[in-house]
Amino acid sequence: MSIPSLTLSIVSDDSIQIVALVSFFAAAITFFEYAAVYPGLIEFRDAPPYNRVRFIALFAMVTLLSVTALAQVEPSTLSQFVYVLGAMMARSVDIPYSPVRLLVLILPEDAPAARIEALRTAAGIAYMTALIALGYFVVMIRALGWPKAQGSFNVWVNLPTFEPTAGADVVERLRRDAWFNISLGFLLPFLVPVVIKAVSVSISPVTLDNPLTMIWTVTAWAFLPASLFMRGIAVGRIAQMIEDKRREAGAAGLLPA
Repeated sequence: MSIPSLTLSIVSDDSIQIVALVSFFAAAITFFEYAAVYPGLIEFRDAPPYNRVRFIALFAMVTLLSVTALAQVEPSTLSQFVYVLGAMMARSVDIPYSPVRLLVLILPEDAPAARIEALRTAAGIAYMTALIALGYFVVMIRALGWPKAQGSFNVWVNLPTFEPTAGADVVERLRRDAWFNISLGFLLPFLVPVVIKAVSVSISPVTLDNPLTMIWTVTAWAFLPASLFMRGIAVGRIAQMIEDKRREAGAAGLLPA
């Protein structure tokens, strides 16, 4: 959270202090959540690498976007290299009806070409980072046999908001939840630009003049769908694990609990 404010010199000292305070409280909440014996809100806290991949993806996304924005304010060799690399990524995924093209279209028609190019570059970097993180997560959980390789998997600890005794069969509910997350993760990159464009037409145009606003808007647009994809895949793997356990128990002549 503090990386964009500390990287860009255009941010006021008061804003930096506020961001640092909010970051401190967020870090404290995360620390106490992981240190507590009983689960709270964070899912899969005892089932790596789920949260690690998400954190690294978010960190890389925010850092790269901050360096890209810095290239327009205080150009340097590193920032210019990241900007050029991001522009190449953006051109590779900026095709008709792609999420990147739809996100660029939220800007007004009279927006300067430099601002359009900056948004396209940021969107390309964020989208490619999300795809790489998602691909790495899929490869890792298959290579590690997650979550079976973790030993005993406690559903209550790793899914604290899931109530296994309520509603229909656990496996059916988990699979329905998994497909809902995957479907929403697929649709969000397309729906968010459409919603923003509709709001900008009916209320006020979205310009994204502030680099911080652009960084966090693009980050949310790319990271939330990837996170939903990862959660859907993880929940689906848990449903498959529970079904395999039931099948093994039935083959051994035992009744599932």
